[in-house]
Amino acid sequence: MYEPDDWVAKSAIAELVTLYAALNDAGDWDAVALLYTEDGRMSRPAAPDDFFAGRGAILESFRARPPRAARHIVANVLVTLKGHGHASATSQILLFAGSFAADGGLPVLSGSAPLIGTYRDQIIRTEQGWRFVERRGSLDFKVLK
Repeated sequence: MYEPDDWVAKSAIAELVTLYAALNDAGDWDAVALLYTEDGRMSRPAAPDDFFAGRGAILESFRARPPRAARHIVANVLVTLKGHGHASATSQILLFAGSFAADGGLPVLSGSAPLIGTYRDQIIRTEQGWRFVERRGSLDFKVLK
């Protein structure tokens, strides 16, 4: 049985997962990087074994990406509290991507199917709130080209 403080922690961690997607879609790379601990690491779903280690490397990995319009839909966020300010979480991601419209209107959706993947997270509580120690992405379906 969970105590009220456990539910507060689970809610804050679920919000961290959702905030990551929202900031990613907004292209706010500085804010995305700050969701990690200084020594945090992440891998993208398309390359689950290739980690970017350290907040600076994570920030540079985002800045190096070509501009794109994106919407990440986050679902099935499951949080497991491990005690002493540690937790793990899993979530599924549905990614719609495209390009920005030249006229500034709605972005143009890519002709390829959306990507469906999973994130497996290790999270700790810091003075700044809950932060990712590790974010490992993976794809759940093959992409046919």
